[in-house]
Amino acid sequence: MTRTLFPLPAPALVPVNGEEASFPVNRIFCVGRNYADHAKEMGSEVDREAPFYFTKAPAHVVLSGATVPFPLGTADCHHEMEFVVALGAPAFRVSVEEAMAAVYGYAAGLDMTRRDLQAVAKDKRRPWDTGKDFENAAVIGPITRAAAFGTPGPQAITLRLNGSVRQASHLSDMVWSVPEIIAHLSTLYHLMPGDLIYTGTPAGVGAVQPGDRLVGEVAGLSPVELTYGPAE
Repeated sequence: MTRTLFPLPAPALVPVNGEEASFPVNRIFCVGRNYADHAKEMGSEVDREAPFYFTKAPAHVVLSGATVPFPLGTADCHHEMEFVVALGAPAFRVSVEEAMAAVYGYAAGLDMTRRDLQAVAKDKRRPWDTGKDFENAAVIGPITRAAAFGTPGPQAITLRLNGSVRQASHLSDMVWSVPEIIAHLSTLYHLMPGDLIYTGTPAGVGAVQPGDRLVGEVAGLSPVELTYGPAE
């Protein structure tokens, strides 16, 4: 056995409703501007030729129900409520018709964003990494098997901040559907079991502060909850 110089954290494991075994996270892909109303509120337009993506590190996963420190280096951290697709089979250059065979299940998630750092990166035409990929930035609730959830489309997606609704839409409002996203992403990567796809956020994103509690829901899924403590 190969020895290592120091131990690494265990891989992120997401609970699955009705299962004893957990879902191990391999990679995290995120779809940008997948709701036209959100793109508009951010001063952008949807690229209808093809979806675009950014990534988050699996080490930055935090499970629903956690209380985490307010993020470092930001004065403008935003919530983005998302529908998450969990893959349970390989997918490479699959068609739209074949894509759903790779889906294991779905979850409610939060794509937390250091908006001020993202804005600076955009202005300077730099990568978004520090704005999107940071500690505790990929929040996820328990996974529900695809068969138990049904076909994504009419389900409502909402986010409450301290009990007040801030985001409300339906999965049918996504510009790119789940099978379209998987099919396109599979032309860029060899998708694997354990991969997560955060499918974009509707309008209504906004800032959070220490002490805030977020509760996000997709009809038919377990909610995702997060509380912010003081900054460290």
